[in-house]
Amino acid sequence: MCLAVPAKIISIEQDFALVDMGGNRLKISTLLMDRLAVGDYVIVHAGFAIHKVDEQEAQESLKLLREISTAMP
Repeated sequence: MCLAVPAKIISIEQDFALVDMGGNRLKISTLLMDRLAVGDYVIVHAGFAIHKVDEQEAQESLKLLREISTAMP
């Protein structure tokens, strides 16, 4: 099963971005997207930014993921 997760861009350098994903920092590729900026939220899948989302949508998704993880045994 694959899961795409929202992440906040911390820095950008060439075709890569450092993102914060639930307190973890990860280097991802930005090759599939144009016009990204520090502070943007993106959906990350398989190490690539694949879609830009607004902060409210990102926070709602993260909240649901936290609720699911706490409900699982």
